[in-house]
Amino acid sequence: ENIVKALDDSGVCSILQPPAYEAVEPLDLEEFLMTQLRSEDSALMQELGDFPDDDLKVEQVEKECRTIRHSVPEDGVELDPHVSGCVESYTQPWLVNILPCACSCSSSIYSTDLFLFALPHPHRRPHPLFLPQVKSPTLAGLSDDSSRTLTSSDFDLRGLTPDQRVEGLTAFSSHEELDRFNQEARQGNRHPELFALYPPLDEEDAVEIRPIPDCPKEHTGERILVRCQAIKFEIDIEPIFATMALYDLKEKKKISENFYCDLNSEQFKNFLKPHTPHMDHSTLARSAIFSITYPSPDIFLVMKIDKVLQQGEISDCADPYVNLRESDSAKNKDKLDKLRAQAEAFCHRLGRYRMPFAWAAINVMEVISTAALDVTDSDSLKGGKSSSIDRRMQLPRRNSERYSTIDEHFFNISSFKPATITIATIFKQEGDRLSDEDLLKYLADIKKTPQRRIKTIPGIFSILHDTPMGCLSTELIPLIPVAEKNIRPIKEVLEFPSNEVYVPHNIYRNLIYVYPQRLNFVNRLTSARNITIKIQFMSGEDPSCSLPVIFGKSSGPEFLHEVCTPVTYHNKSPDFYEEVKLVLPARLTDRHHLLFTFYHISCQQKQNQSASCETLIGYSWLPILNSDRLQTGQFCLPIVLERLPLNYSLHTPEKLPQQVPPVKWMESHKGLFNLEVQAVSSVHTQDNHLQRFFTLCHALEGGATFPVRVREEKIPENKLEHELKLSIISLSSSSLEPLVLFLYRVLDKLFTLIMQPMVIAGQTANLAQIAFESVVSIVNSLHSSQELVRDQQGRNSLLATYLYWVFRLPDPPRDVQSAGAAPEGRYSTMGRATAATVGNMLLQSRVRSSSNPDIPAPSTSAEDAEVRNILAAKGHNNPGSRMSTYVDTNSHQSPTGNTRPSNRKQFHEELALQMVVSTGVCRENAYKYAWFFFELLVKSMAQHVSQLDKHNVPRRSRFSDRFKDDITTIVSVVTAEIGTILVKQQKELEQAEKVNISLAFFLYDLMSLMDRGFVFQLVKNYCNQMSAKGVAMPTLISMRLEFLRILCSHEHYLNLSLFFSSPASAPASPCPSISSQSSGSCSFQEQQRILALFELSPEFKQQHYLTGLLLTELSAALDMESEGGKVQRKAINAIFSLLCSHDLDHRCIKTDVRAKVAALYLPLVGIIIDSTNYLDFTVSDTRCGKNKTGGPEDDLENVPPINQSVAMAIAGNPFNTLGRNKGLSQPYMSTLPADTSRHLLVCFLWVMKNADRSLIQRWTVDMPPSQLNKLLELLTICVSCFEYRGKQSSDKVSTQALQKSQQAKLQLEEALLRGMGARGEMMKRVGGMDRTIGQRENLRWRKDLTQWRQTNDRQDKTKAELDQEALISGNLATETNLIVLDLLETIVQAVPMADCKDSVVGGVLKVLLHSLTCNQSTTFLTHTFSTLRALVVKFGDLLFEEEAEQCADLCQKVLQYCSSPVDDNRSQACATLYLIMRYSYSNASNFSRVKMQVTMSLASLVGKSSDFQEEYLRRSLRTILAYAEEDTEMQSTQLPSQVDELLRNLNSILSDTVKMREFQEDPEMLMDLMYRIAKGYQTSPDLRLTWLQNMAEKHNDRKCYTESAMCLVHAAALVAEYLSMLEDHKYLPIGSVTFQNISSNVLEESAVSDDILSPDEDGVCSGRYFTENGLVGLLEQAAELFSNGGLYEAVNEVYKIIIPILEARRDFRKLASTHDKLQRAFDNIIQRGPKRMFGTYFRVGFYGAKFGDLDEREFIYKEPGITHLPEISHRLENFYCQCFGEDTLVMIKDSTPVDRRQLNPNKAYIQVTFVEPYFDDYEMKDRLTNFEKNFNLRRFMYTTPFTKSGRPRGELNEQFKRKTILTTMHAFPYVKTRINVIQKEEFDLTPIEVAIEDMQKKTRELAVATHREQPDAKMLQMLLQGSVGATVNQGPLEVAQVFLNEIPADPKLFRHHNKLRLCFKEFIMRCGEAVEKNKHLITSDQKEYQQELKKNYNRLRESLRPMLERKIPELYKPIIRPRDSFKRLSFRRAQEENS
Repeated sequence: ENIVKALDDSGVCSILQPPAYEAVEPLDLEEFLMTQLRSEDSALMQELGDFPDDDLKVEQVEKECRTIRHSVPEDGVELDPHVSGCVESYTQPWLVNILPCACSCSSSIYSTDLFLFALPHPHRRPHPLFLPQVKSPTLAGLSDDSSRTLTSSDFDLRGLTPDQRVEGLTAFSSHEELDRFNQEARQGNRHPELFALYPPLDEEDAVEIRPIPDCPKEHTGERILVRCQAIKFEIDIEPIFATMALYDLKEKKKISENFYCDLNSEQFKNFLKPHTPHMDHSTLARSAIFSITYPSPDIFLVMKIDKVLQQGEISDCADPYVNLRESDSAKNKDKLDKLRAQAEAFCHRLGRYRMPFAWAAINVMEVISTAALDVTDSDSLKGGKSSSIDRRMQLPRRNSERYSTIDEHFFNISSFKPATITIATIFKQEGDRLSDEDLLKYLADIKKTPQRRIKTIPGIFSILHDTPMGCLSTELIPLIPVAEKNIRPIKEVLEFPSNEVYVPHNIYRNLIYVYPQRLNFVNRLTSARNITIKIQFMSGEDPSCSLPVIFGKSSGPEFLHEVCTPVTYHNKSPDFYEEVKLVLPARLTDRHHLLFTFYHISCQQKQNQSASCETLIGYSWLPILNSDRLQTGQFCLPIVLERLPLNYSLHTPEKLPQQVPPVKWMESHKGLFNLEVQAVSSVHTQDNHLQRFFTLCHALEGGATFPVRVREEKIPENKLEHELKLSIISLSSSSLEPLVLFLYRVLDKLFTLIMQPMVIAGQTANLAQIAFESVVSIVNSLHSSQELVRDQQGRNSLLATYLYWVFRLPDPPRDVQSAGAAPEGRYSTMGRATAATVGNMLLQSRVRSSSNPDIPAPSTSAEDAEVRNILAAKGHNNPGSRMSTYVDTNSHQSPTGNTRPSNRKQFHEELALQMVVSTGVCRENAYKYAWFFFELLVKSMAQHVSQLDKHNVPRRSRFSDRFKDDITTIVSVVTAEIGTILVKQQKELEQAEKVNISLAFFLYDLMSLMDRGFVFQLVKNYCNQMSAKGVAMPTLISMRLEFLRILCSHEHYLNLSLFFSSPASAPASPCPSISSQSSGSCSFQEQQRILALFELSPEFKQQHYLTGLLLTELSAALDMESEGGKVQRKAINAIFSLLCSHDLDHRCIKTDVRAKVAALYLPLVGIIIDSTNYLDFTVSDTRCGKNKTGGPEDDLENVPPINQSVAMAIAGNPFNTLGRNKGLSQPYMSTLPADTSRHLLVCFLWVMKNADRSLIQRWTVDMPPSQLNKLLELLTICVSCFEYRGKQSSDKVSTQALQKSQQAKLQLEEALLRGMGARGEMMKRVGGMDRTIGQRENLRWRKDLTQWRQTNDRQDKTKAELDQEALISGNLATETNLIVLDLLETIVQAVPMADCKDSVVGGVLKVLLHSLTCNQSTTFLTHTFSTLRALVVKFGDLLFEEEAEQCADLCQKVLQYCSSPVDDNRSQACATLYLIMRYSYSNASNFSRVKMQVTMSLASLVGKSSDFQEEYLRRSLRTILAYAEEDTEMQSTQLPSQVDELLRNLNSILSDTVKMREFQEDPEMLMDLMYRIAKGYQTSPDLRLTWLQNMAEKHNDRKCYTESAMCLVHAAALVAEYLSMLEDHKYLPIGSVTFQNISSNVLEESAVSDDILSPDEDGVCSGRYFTENGLVGLLEQAAELFSNGGLYEAVNEVYKIIIPILEARRDFRKLASTHDKLQRAFDNIIQRGPKRMFGTYFRVGFYGAKFGDLDEREFIYKEPGITHLPEISHRLENFYCQCFGEDTLVMIKDSTPVDRRQLNPNKAYIQVTFVEPYFDDYEMKDRLTNFEKNFNLRRFMYTTPFTKSGRPRGELNEQFKRKTILTTMHAFPYVKTRINVIQKEEFDLTPIEVAIEDMQKKTRELAVATHREQPDAKMLQMLLQGSVGATVNQGPLEVAQVFLNEIPADPKLFRHHNKLRLCFKEFIMRCGEAVEKNKHLITSDQKEYQQELKKNYNRLRESLRPMLERKIPELYKPIIRPRDSFKRLSFRRAQEENS
């Protein structure tokens, strides 16, 4: 983006470069602290300056263990080194670095009560912040009290009781005392932390949050608890046993081990007594927890049911189950008893053996899924892919066999939702189909076609899920929580995940599973048919060596020595589904093996047979180890007959050497027995590369005898080094899963190799480099794997976890151990209980400094940077020379000149060295994944430091100089890498950002470990190196910002920034005391010094190093263009989060500390004031047009219809003076977006709140005036920015209810809310930031201090949360405004010392008034009114004289609060208003002006505000009266009587206006009232003007632009009248006469004659409008509105009046734009002329006493362009139904005259008729255009059809028509949309006249359609169809036949007859033309249609011809004798006519 721009040509770069960005040289911090702390002795200095001990501590954290004890191998066995290494690493505690500070103060940080005091409700009242909603009076009042008319209903003011008065209004001795009193009141009950109220930032920028990796734990998938409730068959005759396991059909594999349970009754258990020696508790489980890592719709839970072996095939044994029913007990009782007895016999004899019986399956996901199963569990690491299940899968279909009762809920681990499933379909096992392959085929069939019939056994199988307690792990170790009493256990079932799981081993587990699969005895002729296999695990060949390591099944011993497989009856090649689970001994030898013995079982006891039922067939075996490697996989073993050979266990059966005597093999040594062995082990790697590496490492550690055996090869000692190197190199090529499983061990070993000098065959071998390279390549392959997860900083999670929890320094080389500390005693340990809390603290210590941790930045993939080694060429890097010194050291020849504290080789030094000397790919990757090595360095350094003797080793000498050089090199190489990426490979930008962040964290950590001056030098180098690159500025700044942001988040950042030493000169105190304020201004130097505190000076940057850098970046960012303001946002958020962390820091609670911290940020204030121009001003700009109604899409160039200046007259808004509006059209520097501006402002307010007050005061005094104005402007912006916006504004769900409540939200102008603009957006963001991404459980520390709840998802907020949020944002609004108020007071109190009093006071007043315009809380208003009163008292004369306009605004605002429903607000406002009156009175001259202004304010308030409440205003008037009566000092003067008179006047205006309230819903009525009130103000032009503007606004709201424009034209005419009285200029209009062309109605405005009111009288016409500018402004707006309303012709007329004024002023710019607008208007006329839709008119008549003064009155209503009669009819009906009730109102549906006598007096009637404008013929000559026919209308017509018989319609010859013409009082358009009808004329048309009119209309339409420029074929055909169509009912032919068939008898009708005849002639002619025209328009397929038309036309013409030729002779009699020529003429004419 910008980068590319910058690279195009180097010129650009140099422009973008900020002026010489050179980081200053930092102080030497350690030195400074030493000297400074000694020299200073004040207590504060000690307390702040003393660094707490901030080293990283190293703590041991006990492992959390799921089980009650660690799983470890059995005791008493000598373990091999690899196993013991594994076991140790699985059980030793974690080792973590902890910043101690977080722990030491944890108690105070976490005690939430510290800050979460209940928010102060400003005053305790229900919810006083925002006012209660008060129901506004509705129209319901009308019906009860119809007698009330529009006359004013007077209230007696004195009858009311006044409000509480404010104490001591006039009683105070001096101004100082007043100020002090107000100050104390303001400081009470304030919020100490501003940021606690501010919504937390979006976290995308919070780079300083380093997520703490999850603590390693054992992997578990989604867990399902299955409890077996019942297994019932129709008959219950014998014990049965169930086995459950999960199968994944898609992966075709079994995905869990077996779980065994049985539900046999005690009776049945007794059958088996002889065969079960004892039952262990653990085997009684009936519930199991299954784990599924990769859920899919193909997972089945399969239950297999076995029973005791008995004689007969499976199907025979199943017969009774299928055929018998327990229910038919009578019939079958004997049979069942017999069966039971039989079963008992078999149990006694064959109880050890089982046989397969039945099975059932259920699709797990169908039960679980309600929609989808998301694997969001943190443990599923396979790329965290969440699998979701298709909706279709939801429930088995009803007709499927498995339709069962499923209560479907997906349950995740946290909440098991029980679902009981009953499986009614149980399949019989088939003896020849028992293997897993067969099972999977069945499952696939079931899934495809549930209907498939396998032979089934009726029965029920119930399973239930619920919550576990008292579980056993898969090794049978009890889990935590342990069950209290001896309850039935629940077993965890081990999962065999269907795909790889990448979670390193974490517990000792060593299991092996044996699966006998198939025997093949088919070719054997013996009687072996019922075959079982006995399986044993042997440690030697003696029968007594079988080990008890086989896990037992249900209801038996826990461990067994042997186990037998179930028998398939009479099957010579049986399949098995047995699973034998064994625990492997930790130490395996070559003697350990599995022994299989094959038997034939005889089911039937023959007489002559002995007791035993087993017949031996043969043996087979499998050694467990094969050349030291565990044997797993598929095997096919031969079978030995008769006996086992000697020493067989040392060989595999296939390779058994020849024996004497020879061994007898079955089927000549062929493999007959198939089995599979699987291991689940965390000690056996099962990977060649890894195994080789570990074996060789152990050989090195001296644990082996040479030659070492690895697999098949033997390695002698001299080859060891070479082989080891090879194995190290090949490590990274081992497959990913084993590498990850043993990752921790591999890394530990490699780090040991880096440290350990190897003495091999007497030679010292250094493997450090090769081991380092291997680490790098492993790191690289883990990062590049697609399978593994990374966090948002691109760190591989496995490695991050390893570094954080697992890594510890490799033990020092053995031979030097004595030199070091004792290896283990070196870390303090924490008890297990606190491990979780430690985890928390840890997190907090890491991320303590910005406001909201829960959104990690989006994680992104790292891409490989192709950066080559930059420093390879530098001399000091010669690896050879460095290496040799190290080797010396290692061989302990006490080298000279070694700077180390001991002669040990240190891991961190070796690591740094390896990084520096690495080359090639290794170097590239080491720097690409630098984060890993940085964290490794930090952790090893921390462990190193924790072993030093802190007191004797100063910070500087903890690390050797050589190490520091290496670190410097590494930092500069990494910085250079970042630069290279930025210059060369922009697509790698993300990679650069990540490296940049990890570098910052590295330096952050070094601050806690190394000499801090040294770290500052590194920071300086980084900054300078980063600015030297040719990279685009925005990218650079953004990089440096992220870097600094991380450093500044350091726990001791404040101390590092030396905030306690003064900026200007170190020793002096930072705040010069200003106790001697009265002494005028101090010396010039002092003044300069104070101003300098607010600037970024070099001294400041040097002393406060990090702060200086950050502020420098901020000011650079603000001065720069960047797309979308990204960089600015970054910079501001960085400062914001920093201040936020100070604000919520418990160390900064004291005010003096806060003042010092604020002093550190004074330069920020300077920067912000300079950047006012960039702040998003929309916040306040939309405010200017307080009543701006255009939606937000109005761009700023079109002045909004009601423009700023008008609004200001009404709203008194101070903004017009801000000077910014002038520049609105040309864009200034890119502005900041609203939310960012808001963050910046909150920082400014924070500094202002906490800085030393006297210092701020001195600063404002010394400030140049221009700067002070900027400051005041900034404060105004702050007020707008933090305005309270109510509960719902952040929510989009605005149902009407919400809108209503929003209107009543604060009884202020609703207009405020219209300019949604940026503020609204911002509010939405505060409410709606989506916080769901990656929430971490441990939120950031201090979170509990902010008052903002974490749940920021808008959707699920409860009402309580919304209330809480509203309360907080209300408190924020109050607090921010109070800070502004404090600052204003500070400025005002400094006024006596300043030079330009008046402008300062005026400026302050402006801000105060602006703050009153916004929504404010009672608390704030109380203080503001106090301040206002103080201003009036102190500077009254100045205010009333100089600031006349402000004075008007003041009256307006105060009066507005006088109508507030909140008592406190009201009483404050009354006191203020009274004080204003009193002071203006004692100023003698000014009371009349105040009277005028208050009257105008009242009028404007009442007219505009839709939600103002008169009862409160009346009460306020009464209260003011009480003040006047109680004011003892003034009793002797005229004041009380004057006040009395004024209030009476106000009261009457109020009463007039109240009536309007009742008609809020009926716009026409409302406008009538407003019109009437405006008329009442004819004598007071200012008020009339105000009301006309109110009307304009109301119209504008309803989109009646024309009427709105007319109101403004009237207003302009009014102004013109007065201007022409005052000044006589040619170019000004001569009063209202000039306006006649716009509208004839305007002459009303000239009604005022000179003698009534002289404009010179004080205060009259003094408003801003009675000026030329005002006049032009009104007219321009009118023109704009006419243009919106489509009356472009009127635009021209309006500009005709403006242009002379502009010409006289020579304002050519305005003239240019005016003519431009005119051109646009004329263009519009040309383009849209004919298409414009003007109004539609209706006559509305009201009848009935209910209507009061509307009764029997008729109006013409003007409605928008296309309004249908039903629309207006419904609107009126709905409205009046609400007033009177539905039963009372009747709509009259026709237009016949209403007969009053026939109406029901108790009902109200409304009649609505459509009317059309009516013009006489002479008028039509003038009204040619569409516009003229719709403008200046006073006459309207409607027609009513009737017949003599009374019906409205009849036959043609009896159809009469009545035309009614109505005349209105004024011409439309007017200032309102309905006008009274004042005159009514009617005339009737006879049937023939009706016919003439109809025919004329038809003819006209045809003519128009035919002669159009672009004829419309469809239209033409439609008209023709209606004219010449054959069967048109009452068509032309019928008309002619009725009226022209014969000559009428009555001579009076001759004329009509003739006229109709002529009409028809013209009509036929037009038809002909139309038919011809159509011929040219038709398409080819319409030819027939055309012929048809032509035929019809001809037929019509022929039918009409006789009638048309028949003339009435009487009419054509010649009057005189014609001369010949005449005769010839007329004859010729007759001929033509006839043709």
